[in-house]
Amino acid sequence: MNSNKKFKDLEKRLRELLPFAVAFSGGVDSSFLLAAAKKINSQNLVAITVSSQFVPEREIEFAKRIVRLLGVEHICLDVDILENTDVVRNTLERCYHCKKQMFSLIKETAVKLGVNSLVHAVNLDDLKDFRPGLKAAKELGFYSPLVDANYTKSDIRLQSRQWGLETWNKPSQSCLATRIPYHEKITAKNISMVDKAEFFLQDLGFAQVRVRCHGKTARIEVEPGRVDRILNSDIRQKISTEFQEIGFAHTSIDIDGHKTGKMNHETLDNKNPQP
Repeated sequence: MNSNKKFKDLEKRLRELLPFAVAFSGGVDSSFLLAAAKKINSQNLVAITVSSQFVPEREIEFAKRIVRLLGVEHICLDVDILENTDVVRNTLERCYHCKKQMFSLIKETAVKLGVNSLVHAVNLDDLKDFRPGLKAAKELGFYSPLVDANYTKSDIRLQSRQWGLETWNKPSQSCLATRIPYHEKITAKNISMVDKAEFFLQDLGFAQVRVRCHGKTARIEVEPGRVDRILNSDIRQKISTEFQEIGFAHTSIDIDGHKTGKMNHETLDNKNPQP
């Protein structure tokens, strides 16, 4: 199906849902979905963002700016996710409990506005990864129009570029909790360490980064094509010095580079959930 046909299908599905609220993060997918909805009817549309310790403040500010550029009503909600004991225990169901709380808040806010249709920007590629949060979204009645219209991540980036959205080549992001191995307690301290470390690497010019936090050890992932640069002795020394200041006693670099969901796959492979 070509992009025009997919968009016509998406447009039809969105029109049927109006008025609706979009769970908005400011990432590639939710920005595309919001832009698509704006093309249909911006008067029956609201973007709702949830800010927590798991989302860097710079990402929240970016999300606010994108909504302003699109000219859509925006509500930003704050939640102390570290008060949720089911989340900080960090079991394999952490994402479910986190999304349940955040999406419940979005739903409550939307209902108060008289908006009963809720959408989120999951795409076909997301269904291939371990995403317990999708169960929470389904339970709460969120629609996934990008999946229904057969959009993949590459489709979204391509059409975003055609529309002139600056998010078309934005590095994929995920919440900071994904940097903590399952079954290790999530704390304000380890989340803050990860946030500071990733911000430092981004400031060095590494756009797509993950700093996996294994206690006092940091494991850095960057784009495969950027591994050679991060292995440069001068760069490594800067990172080592800064990471020690942040609180990491040891720092390692994953020479295979970043791959979406890598920590999920490592954990699940060890548990052998499927043949």
